[in-house]
This record gives sequence, structure tokens and C-alpha cells, in this order.
Amino acid sequence: MLESKTEKHSGSGVNQFSIFLPNRVGALSEVVKLLNENHVDVLAVNVQDSADTAIVRVVVSDPESVEDIFHHHKIAFSVCELCVVELKEASELGTLLAALLRAEVNIFGSYALLMRPRGRTALALHVEDYECAYAVLRANGFAILSQNDISR
Repeated sequence: MLESKTEKHSGSGVNQFSIFLPNRVGALSEVVKLLNENHVDVLAVNVQDSADTAIVRVVVSDPESVEDIFHHHKIAFSVCELCVVELKEASELGTLLAALLRAEVNIFGSYALLMRPRGRTALALHVEDYECAYAVLRANGFAILSQNDISR
């Protein structure tokens, strides 16, 4: 059964797709192949498995097309907005986390992007309060990347 749930926030966030797959060899490969055949690149990936299923979280180059592809192929998914933060150096991670802690922004998950926008590391953050995280990180000098920034 196809399920789609979208969480919307204002801002320049990037969509994350959570895909529910059977926990079997090749399941992720099949999805990536399907996306690539439709000219969509996976820009970030995170896999969390259990005995029977896996939740695969992806950031893609063309989120609008992906929704259509998943609907057409009856792939169960949900969508949420991520805060993608550019880091000039890996050592900035502590500063980023401290800023979010001071603002009491809860982080649900995070992972690095496979590509490097502008040659710098980027970290995808799924946070409880996107607007607050966005404002706090910007106020602390961090660049927040939009879908256009990462899809180039």
C-alpha cells in the first residue's frame, strides 16, 4: 500500500524521502537504478534496517520527479524537510551542535551529503523545529543550502 505524508515548513529546506523497503539484498540497488533511469541522482543516503524492513532516507536531485516515480511504482514513502548546512571545516560541527543545543533544537537524525556543494562538506539535519534551526544557524554564520544549491 502506498503511503505519503508530507511535513511542510517555510524556508529553503531540502526534501528527504523515507522509503520503506524489504530488508533483502538488492532492494536499495533497485530503487537507485530506478531513480537513475529517470535522470535523478541520489545526493545523500542513510539506511536503518531491522529484521524485516529497512527505512532508507535519501536526498535527491529532483524531488518533484521522485514523488511521481514512487507513486507510479507503488513505493511507500514519506517526505520531510531537512536543514542542509554547509561546513567550511569539519571542526565546525561542535559549534553547530552547541548553537542548536542553546536554542533547544532537537535533532532527529543527520548524515553527510555524497556531493560537496562549492567543494565544502554539507550536513543534512532532520530537526524538530526547522524554522528555529534555520534562524539559529544563520545567526551563527552557517550557510543553509537550498534544493537549488545541491541540485546543480
